[in-house]
Amino acid sequence: MLKNISPLISPTLLKILAEMGHGDEIILADAFFPAHSLGPQVVRADGLPVDELLAAIIPLFELDSYAPPLVMMAPGAGDELDPAVEARYLQALFGKGSHPPVARIDRYAFYQRARGAFAIVLTGETAKYGNILLKKGVTPIF
Repeated sequence: MLKNISPLISPTLLKILAEMGHGDEIILADAFFPAHSLGPQVVRADGLPVDELLAAIIPLFELDSYAPPLVMMAPGAGDELDPAVEARYLQALFGKGSHPPVARIDRYAFYQRARGAFAIVLTGETAKYGNILLKKGVTPIF
């Protein structure tokens, strides 16, 4: 056990976060996401909702400040988003503070980005369109 690291972050996920470089992307995917067929390494976080994992990851993870650091899946034609999902995720990442905008891309473009991601974390999230991509930035030197 390490101090100040959430027990929600598995040793495998901690290793992946440490190995990522600036510009690398990680997907936190809902339980329905086709993670294993897309190619990148998959970490299972069964039963955990995305917002709880985001809150655990963000103290360890610098978001990119040169490119959009947050991307979510846009709804399909004739479908609707639940705005509470994005609100939950932003609350977990930034509290009530300001935040970068969330880019939305269609399902197939999101799958394409996932193919090139450093890793996919397959969660227990059941919210429709509950997938989010994080782009890692340069970690400041203390």
